[in-house]
Amino acid sequence: MEKTKKKFKAPDALVLIFSLLIICSILTYVVPAGEYDRYVDETTGIEMVDPESYHNVEQSPVSLWQLLMSIPKGMNESAGIINFLFIIGGAFGVLQDTGTLDALINKVVKKLKGRERLIIPFFLVFWGLGGSILGNFEECLAFVPMQIMLCLALGFDSIVGLALGLCGVCVGYMGAIMNAFTVAIAQQIAGLPVYSGMGFRLVVWTVLLITAIIYIWNYAGKIKKDPTLSLMYEEDKHSKYRDQQIDDVDFTRKHIAVLLSFLVGVGVIIYGVIVHGFYITEMGAVFIALTVVMGLLGGMGLNGTVDSFVKGAHNLLYACICVGFARALTIVMADGKMLDVIVHGVTGVLKGLPAIISAPLMFVVQAIINIIMPSGSGQAVVTMPIMVPIADVLGITRQSAVLAFQMGDGLTNLFTPTGAPLMAGLAIAGISWGKWMKWFAKLFFAWTVIAIIAMMVAVSIGYGPF
Repeated sequence: MEKTKKKFKAPDALVLIFSLLIICSILTYVVPAGEYDRYVDETTGIEMVDPESYHNVEQSPVSLWQLLMSIPKGMNESAGIINFLFIIGGAFGVLQDTGTLDALINKVVKKLKGRERLIIPFFLVFWGLGGSILGNFEECLAFVPMQIMLCLALGFDSIVGLALGLCGVCVGYMGAIMNAFTVAIAQQIAGLPVYSGMGFRLVVWTVLLITAIIYIWNYAGKIKKDPTLSLMYEEDKHSKYRDQQIDDVDFTRKHIAVLLSFLVGVGVIIYGVIVHGFYITEMGAVFIALTVVMGLLGGMGLNGTVDSFVKGAHNLLYACICVGFARALTIVMADGKMLDVIVHGVTGVLKGLPAIISAPLMFVVQAIINIIMPSGSGQAVVTMPIMVPIADVLGITRQSAVLAFQMGDGLTNLFTPTGAPLMAGLAIAGISWGKWMKWFAKLFFAWTVIAIIAMMVAVSIGYGPF
């Protein structure tokens, strides 16, 4: 009798992260600990790294107790984004229970009949600009449920719904035109005029965006023709985001009022981000107010609004746990004095190589470092003081070093399990990390090639001003 082959099942996100926690903890017993000296720059007030100060320190192995403690510590340190996720989950729970989303999606599906894929460039350009100019990343998570609901109703899958947000902001970070969290800080550290070299970054952003549009456009087209080709075919059949409406849903005055209030809330958030520097705490406050207004306009009453809010927040419980676990990885590596060891090791490979080779490698090094240090501003503070002197010695312009940083920082944001936004997005969509990587691999490779070519061009043209 022939044995049935068991199909490989990608590990759950929490299983994957906990496995990495164990591996990192073991490595703290093996890898010699080391660190750089840090100081506060008097001009900018930013904590900087002295690139010549790397030295070995006493071993700091992470015990089993410390490993377990890293998880609640990770939850505490990620409280801001966790609270934000709970709030937006609750807000969308209320929005959905008013019936507005069903009515809106029904209307959009009718309007786009035969042209369903037009939503792809729309969302990618929107999030690409948001990431590139405003530094949006976590913000896109608020719209993932709506994007997935829309994509499923249009005949696509949940991967497309998630990719419209994540790939858009990733393009924004890789080709950051005016991102205050990455480019501005990196250029400030490098001594460059803030936001200089914008024209070349705009070209990079455009090429990356077009590549993403083509990739997702082709995939969505295949799924539309044959849904069984979707990596999420079985899961999407029973998805909580699946539109169950069979009959037409009228778009009533109540729905229009709720939708208008939602759009006003989004407008307030955009204004707040641009003018007042809103981040997730301020945006969460807007969503709280918006929740009450939508519930009352939708005729749900206060008790009904609270019930829907709690149910919606519960839907993002798993995503919130993933965020805390992902943060625990960074805590373990920091406690084990491994972060600076990795930075010192990977930057060491650049020395002594010709510029045309070392410049693309500089991008690769930044991408690797981003896997263990997925904070754009934090990575800039740690790596740029090291990369700038290396660039000077190798004859690479400092502007090229900044370009390598921003592209490396952006690329692996959609790869690393330590990245809270990625793990939260996957949890919201119900997509395993393994399935995401299976879908994302070709786009990841294409973006890598584009980034390497961009670095080679930057070296060839002396991308500056210096």
